[in-house]
Amino acid sequence: MDLPRASLPRMARVRQQLPDEHIEDIPGAVREALIQGQLSSRITSGQRVAITAGSRGIADIQTVIRTVVEELRAVGAEPFVVPSMGSHGGATVEGQRAVLAEYGITEAEVGAPVPATMETVEVGQLEDGTPCYMDRHAWEGDAVVIVGRVKAHTAFRADIESGLCKMLAIGLGKQRGAETNHARGLAETIPAAASVILETGKVALGLGLVENAYHKLHTIQAVGPTGFHATDRELLTLANGLLPRVPFDELDLLIVDELGKNVSGSGMDYNVVGMWRRIGGEKRPFFKRIAVLSITPQSEGNALGMGIADFTTRRLFDQLDLHKTYMNGLTANAYDAIKIPIVMASDLEACEAALKAANVSAPPRIAWIKNTLELQELLVSEALLPEVASIPSLVVDGPASDLAVDEHGSFVRERGRVLLASEASAAIGR
Repeated sequence: MDLPRASLPRMARVRQQLPDEHIEDIPGAVREALIQGQLSSRITSGQRVAITAGSRGIADIQTVIRTVVEELRAVGAEPFVVPSMGSHGGATVEGQRAVLAEYGITEAEVGAPVPATMETVEVGQLEDGTPCYMDRHAWEGDAVVIVGRVKAHTAFRADIESGLCKMLAIGLGKQRGAETNHARGLAETIPAAASVILETGKVALGLGLVENAYHKLHTIQAVGPTGFHATDRELLTLANGLLPRVPFDELDLLIVDELGKNVSGSGMDYNVVGMWRRIGGEKRPFFKRIAVLSITPQSEGNALGMGIADFTTRRLFDQLDLHKTYMNGLTANAYDAIKIPIVMASDLEACEAALKAANVSAPPRIAWIKNTLELQELLVSEALLPEVASIPSLVVDGPASDLAVDEHGSFVRERGRVLLASEASAAIGR
């Protein structure tokens, strides 16, 4: 059976060989971290303890939360989980519950209630009078355990970016906290607001998580309230060293198969596609054009980050939930990120139009990635193969071939991968 062929150049599948050191026993590592963090001396029997759960697609987050619940019960506490994601989920109770449910964080799965509210309590102020907020359910409990992934932020550069302090200032602050922090400036406000919240004495412990390049948990570290800022700095350095990237400084076209809130806070990670697109500066890496093709199901229509791309598909456009997208983008002052790119009828048309707009005179340099989080496998155009051969961490996985395209102009996919025509033909033969 012959499949329609794309008029894009032939592509080859390439694998990145990245460091894969990771934690095998997640529950065991969480328990050990909580012991090292002296959980039993920070929580007393009978206390109602809130555990934060955010909107990021953190590896094994259900297991992490469930284990924290079990360990709190073991010391006699009454744990409950609070959605801690600023304005995500459309800034609604139902939306934030739904985000956690997508990650398996429900009362049935983690063994603790998951009360949700968008109501906050003002718990203090910065020196200039800027208010600091906390989720009402968390504030009305006796203590809070902060669980969060430490990583590079997608909107600024500082020694403290995404991590425990951000979960305090923005995650637990709900929509009001997120809007306040973004308006004042994240780099300065996140650590300052975190200090004010920590001074209330409500926070008992933090559990910082770091992932490796394969989206597996690499480090789990517990810390008391006085160590939040130092731990964020330490783990951010570690996370930056593990961050996977597209292994080319210049491309005519980057094809991103999907964006999503479970992929990155900005839908597509600016650290991968170029921080200059958000904050200016040197244009490295420089990808002339970006085409994004769809939204992850977990994002439930939140397409924050689509504005990073130049072209998209009717399929993505039809997946859009404008309320969720605009609520997130307006709260974060990320106006460019919620602009709708040029919409083309199909995957093929979007990529062809983007390539034409790149105004390429030489054989085109094109790379396809699934998303900006999962970068262990790419498709690259033949023009990139000499460069691939010079990079020790890259391995070509088979000969170049046309992309497989169906009669509607959609790339043929199998298990989340876009297939080459040779692979699709082999699959049909099976």
